[in-house]
Amino acid sequence: MTTEGMDPQQWVRTLATALDVDPPTQAEVDDLLSLAGTAAHTAERWVAPITCWLLARADVAPADGRAVVERIAAAAADEGPGGDEAAE
Repeated sequence: MTTEGMDPQQWVRTLATALDVDPPTQAEVDDLLSLAGTAAHTAERWVAPITCWLLARADVAPADGRAVVERIAAAAADEGPGGDEAAE
């Protein structure tokens, strides 16, 4: 148990029930954690939950979202510091 009184799996199951959806599979959890980590390390930590929200809003599956986020991160790495601003 966490100090908040609910373990992570219980939190996810409870939230899924409250939203009337199935909880994510372990593969989906793995993809979400990976894409959130990539987003956070490419930009800032706060973009991780926003990235997940945007992907969900666009109805993009976690595996597909992971591929999109990895492409964006690779492009950002290729651009280097400053991104598009360096070209101006």
